[in-house]
Parts: sequence; C-alpha cells; structure tokens
Amino acid sequence: MANKKIPMRQCVGCHEMKAKKEMIRVIKTASEEEPEKVEISLDTTGRKNGRGAYICPNSECLNAAIKSKGLERSFKMSIPKDVYEILTKEMEKLENR
Repeated sequence: MANKKIPMRQCVGCHEMKAKKEMIRVIKTASEEEPEKVEISLDTTGRKNGRGAYICPNSECLNAAIKSKGLERSFKMSIPKDVYEILTKEMEKLENR
C-alpha cells in the first residue's frame, strides 16, 4: 500500500516546515470594486483565490513575520501597518476559539 504524500509548507514567521493543514494561509487578492487595490486577509479554509503565504496558527509567528518582513517578501509589496493590525486581531480570534 502506497503512503499518501502530505503537502508541506514553510511558515513565513518561524521558517519551520509543517503540514499544510496545520497552517493558516494569508492571501493577497485584488479588490472586486477596485481591481488596482489589493486586499490581504487570513484564509482559514485554504481554498480562496489569490497569492498565498503560510503561517503557524499563533501570534508569535505572525509577530516574527512582521518583524522580519516575511509577508512583504512573499507578496513582493510593502504592507501598511493597519493591515498588520487587522491580521493580528484575526489571529487573536482564532487563538481564542
């Protein structure tokens, strides 16, 4: 019997390789109203369209990604502070579940 391959992804915060299902996807998508405007959000389902980067489901990794500018490198763009604040609040909600 063949073993099923588990997809692995690297966290942009701690740089550890983990199974894709254990991680949360951060996506960059074009806004529907204004195509030149970019939205960055958490994708807990892992199925939304857009460029994705993966992060461990804890605030320490998110803070490390902010400090090392890991998300900015992944998305090849600068990210405003208010977007980081929104991501931090969303991550806190996920941790409190």
